[in-house]
This record gives sequence, C-alpha cells and structure tokens, in this order.
Amino acid sequence: MEKHQRNYGANGKIMSYMQQAYRYPTDFETLIYASQLLQADGIRYGVEHFRRNRGRCMGAVYWQLNDCWPVISWSSIDYWGRWKALHYYARRFFAPVLVSCEEESWMTQEANMNRQHFEFEKSIRFNASNETRQDKEILLKWQIRDQKAKVLRSEEAYIEVPALSSRWLDKVLLPEIDVFTEYVSYQAYDGGKEIAEGTVIFSYPKYFRYQDPELSVELQYPWLIVRAKAYAKSVEIQNEDQDMVLSDNYFDMNGGEKRVQILRGKPEGLKIRSVYDIR
Repeated sequence: MEKHQRNYGANGKIMSYMQQAYRYPTDFETLIYASQLLQADGIRYGVEHFRRNRGRCMGAVYWQLNDCWPVISWSSIDYWGRWKALHYYARRFFAPVLVSCEEESWMTQEANMNRQHFEFEKSIRFNASNETRQDKEILLKWQIRDQKAKVLRSEEAYIEVPALSSRWLDKVLLPEIDVFTEYVSYQAYDGGKEIAEGTVIFSYPKYFRYQDPELSVELQYPWLIVRAKAYAKSVEIQNEDQDMVLSDNYFDMNGGEKRVQILRGKPEGLKIRSVYDIR
C-alpha cells in the first residue's frame, strides 16, 4: 500500500483526517469505505459552497476524474473504471438544479471536547442553484428526525429560482436539536419530480448514535431494492468483484425503501453497509 501511494506520507494524512470524522476502522475493507466518504464529503462541501455563491464564483472543477495507474489517488473513477463514492456524489452536486443545505454544526465550528459543554450554533439554511436557462419553482420539504428516522417536525417552502442564478432561504435556528440523536432530512421537487435529497447531522459522524438500520438488498433485475429500518448514512452497495455501476450509490436513507438500477456489472455476492458499520 505504501508503494501504491505516490504522495510519500499521504497515507498518514488520510488516516489523520479520517479519525477526526469517523471511528477508527478495524479492517481493511472498512478503511477503504471510510476514506472514500472522507474524500467525497470534502469535495461536496467545497462545490456546494461555490455553487451557492454564484456571481462571486462562476464554476468549479475537481482533481481528478480518472486514473491511469492502480494507485491511491484523488480520482473519482479508478484505474479499472470503477466508480468511487466521489463520482456518485459528483452526479448530485453537479446537477443542473442543485438544492443544498448549509448547516452550522460541529463540522463548521471547532468541537473541542476538552471544553465540553461548549456553546455553538445549530442551524440550517437552504439554497437552490439553477444552471438551466429556465426559471424554476422548487418545492422544498425538510424534517427533523430521530435515529429511527421518525419525523419530529416537518416544514415546506417554495423557492423561486430564475435561470442562471442562486437563491437562499432564510436561516432556521435549531437550538434544541440533540446533536447525538437527531438530524435534518430534506427533499426537493421540480414539477412533482424529486431532484434532490439529503441529510444533515450536527456532530461529527463518529459521535452520532446511529441505530442499526438492518440494511437489506433484494434483486429484481435490473433493479436493486434497498430497505432500511432506521436512519442509514452513506449506504454503499457492492458486488463480489466491486465493479458494479448503479444509478445511485453512497446515498442516505430515512428508513423505508429505495430502488436503484444496475447499469453495469453482475449483481453477484451483494454486500451493503452504512456509516453505522464503521467500527
């Protein structure tokens, strides 16, 4: 693994950043999964920020798309053409119409555990970025949920987003939210079609008290039916050869059921996991 890391010392850097966000993985497969989430979330934060600030920033590209060497790298598609978590994230954060949530949490303010219980802002602020040439009226729905994905509070609003523009909703303060057991989920619709969804937690992922979502996957070719009994963060589906490409992967689930389509690869030896399994 040191030989396949072209940046001398970078494996240590990856591990250093990983421990800030996730529990220490105790096997190699989980280490790969956690490191991919670390990469994907880091670039997602950046691109969403740039798109929210349209006018001051007029675009974003990331390094790098693919790789000509079988090494540890920045790429979102590896040497064999397999999609990493980042590539699925990129399909979402580069969507022509993006709805994203800017949260204030431990991830945006230093969580110094030596001085807990410290005060910090807990809030959400939604933004819609429209890179099409048509004006959009976006329906936004958001909820506060507990670990089992039970809805504790629900709100909705419409966002008028002119062509080639970005629009903010007002900030919502959530001072009473429990950072260890409650989170925010959201969905956005354009003409009745869901165009975006996501979740936001207010602690580092390693501190959130996930419940076992008891994930399962059923094959109804060319579809995979994924089921969860609780909140499941960054659900990954892999086949035996780890070469399957799906219509979506590394997604959040608020319990319930989700259908994803197999685009490439054989659905043999299917495995499924979420952040709950990083341990």
